[in-house]
Amino acid sequence: MTIYALATPVGRSALAVIRLSGTRAGDALKALTRKPLPTAREARVRPVFCPETGRELDQALVLWMPAPHSFTGEDCVEVHAHGGLAVVESILTALASIKGLRPAEAGEFTRRAVVNGRLDLTAAEAIGDLIDAETSAQQQQALRQMRGALGALYNGWRDRIKTALAHLEADIEFADEDLPGGLGQDALAGLDGLAEEIADHLADQRGERLRDGVSVAIIGSPNAGKSSIINILAKKDAAIVSPQAGTTRDVVEVSLVMAGVPVTIADTAGLRLSGDDIEMQGVVRAKRRAEEADIRLLVIAPDAPPGDAVDLLLAGDFCLGNKADLGPTKLKLPDGVRSVALSALTGQGVDAFQTILTETLGQRFGLAEQPALTRARHRAALEEALSYLQRADAARYRALELAAEDLRLASRALGRITGRVDIEALLDIVFADFCIGK
Repeated sequence: MTIYALATPVGRSALAVIRLSGTRAGDALKALTRKPLPTAREARVRPVFCPETGRELDQALVLWMPAPHSFTGEDCVEVHAHGGLAVVESILTALASIKGLRPAEAGEFTRRAVVNGRLDLTAAEAIGDLIDAETSAQQQQALRQMRGALGALYNGWRDRIKTALAHLEADIEFADEDLPGGLGQDALAGLDGLAEEIADHLADQRGERLRDGVSVAIIGSPNAGKSSIINILAKKDAAIVSPQAGTTRDVVEVSLVMAGVPVTIADTAGLRLSGDDIEMQGVVRAKRRAEEADIRLLVIAPDAPPGDAVDLLLAGDFCLGNKADLGPTKLKLPDGVRSVALSALTGQGVDAFQTILTETLGQRFGLAEQPALTRARHRAALEEALSYLQRADAARYRALELAAEDLRLASRALGRITGRVDIEALLDIVFADFCIGK
């Protein structure tokens, strides 16, 4: 079945692009324009008509892209029409009247590109990420993945496993032949570094954080100046600032971009014991948000003891000694927690802290030099592959047959990431969030 869809946003605009893909795409273009197909991949201005009534609908730019040299690998057509609502609706209605055509489902063009071998699943996912990219770093990560960097990494690992498996199976199947001694053991030994590479790749969360965003939680006791800090970072009055303790009772969020990384900063309720049920609910939410955050900013002050908030800090977090104009605040911090003195009132140390925080976000969560995994689906498959590799290594000195089976399973797990295996079972998952026309 040939599919069609509006590939540009719905609404009045200068131009609208309508795409078609499938065996009837060329026939549909001829029916719309009443002319033979133009030269492949050369834009031509053609009048567009309704096939049923003959009424002229528009003067459009049309492109004919025959299979297999198209995005989907099928015959494709693009109609670049004027973007008026009436024009677009009339062309879509005309297409609906042509036998063998139907509207495309969300992500169906890219899905056909995967099925026809034009893209692997990681590249298809990158197209969705590129459309959703809001920062330059997200854009560059998606482009790198769309060009195949991540797929090439995983396919390379899979090829190494398949090579080792071939040698191992040769050792098992042809044990009586004149083969080099210890061929299977040598094959498994050659994979020692692979498990470490995959483990290091899994430990690097920059790709997922860059795609999904980084969570920063501001915690501390009441009146330490937490709301003032979030207002400074947001450059607006996002949270109410008051000398009255317990003003913030729920989580107040602000979305920013720092070092090209999308960041959600949350101002939380002051951590203290209180008989007020509403405030206590805020404290519970504050602690939960702190535990889930990628970075915690503990705000302390000479007139606001931190209480047990220090226990929530981990390496990589910050302790902000606010109200530095009132004097220093000394506190024993866990290893790896950085201490910064500042004053939200006078501005002392604020610029320095913002610079340090931006640099930290860029270093920990910015665009990586090497391709980084970007989705939970990748992580689950890689963890599975790593477990099979480790099990194969444990079986190398007692049962080569078991080691071989574990290598097959590891190869299969890696193949699911790029769509080399089990592709039909993965397509609905990958394209669930795609937009119509892509």
